Amino acid sequence: MTEVQESRQLSRSVGELMRRWREQRGYSQLALATRAEISARHLSFLETGRSKPSRDMVLRLGRHLDLALREQNQLLLAAGYAPAYTDSPLDVAEMLPVRAALRQILTGHEPFPALVVDRNWNIVLSNSGFQLFAEGAAPELLRPPVNALRLAVHPEGMQPRIINFADWRAQLLVRLQRRVELTAEPGLAELYHELRDYPGGGAPARPPRAHQADLTLPLRLRYRDMELSLICTIATFGMPLDVTVAELAVEAFLPADGTTGELLSRLHASAPAGPDPAGAV
Repeated sequence: MTEVQESRQLSRSVGELMRRWREQRGYSQLALATRAEISARHLSFLETGRSKPSRDMVLRLGRHLDLALREQNQLLLAAGYAPAYTDSPLDVAEMLPVRAALRQILTGHEPFPALVVDRNWNIVLSNSGFQLFAEGAAPELLRPPVNALRLAVHPEGMQPRIINFADWRAQLLVRLQRRVELTAEPGLAELYHELRDYPGGGAPARPPRAHQADLTLPLRLRYRDMELSLICTIATFGMPLDVTVAELAVEAFLPADGTTGELLSRLHASAPAGPDPAGAV
């Protein structure tokens, strides 16, 4: 979200934001009131501004609307309260334990590729296996911040090397569309339309399930004279209290067959040591 979009968001009243998120989630006033254990009349008064919510009420409604920490903070600010959750840049001293934990996870996952992405799928950290994905990509796609989805789908990125590109592209777009629906983030909506409109790919062999990415779909990737088959796993921090930490995800790839595992082990053993190829924190 840009500074202008955040400014517009914060200029809205807390009641307007509550109503917008309730409608975005598809709840009636009665349905949300029932979930939050308040009366529909009280919720109506909050949305129209006839009543001012307490801090606890803002957080309660935010939780029952399944809002991310960032959106819960925005509700609190709109209601005149201080944010409940910190929003710390990843490079500050207080985040050293987080950075250390992420590096340990990425290093421990080698020889298999793994990367850490933020809420917009920009890569903030990666391990040596990222070279598998960067191979042959246009230089502009590798300038920080590298967007993992753009790199995967762009015709000058990984697209020519992904053997099952139509299926892989389809499941990536399902994930992105789901995130757009959950966050109503204009920047993510723009990214979705950009990726959707890239040429190439054709129709997937098996249409993705509605609103659900198929995380068992292997990424079949050509790397030099080899064909690799990888399965993607996604991990997030449990019970985060910081916005930045809550929005980080570790995307780790595991070999889908023994041949891929052996190839990656040999590549890792013969590769020279070097800096983080994605350039990060």
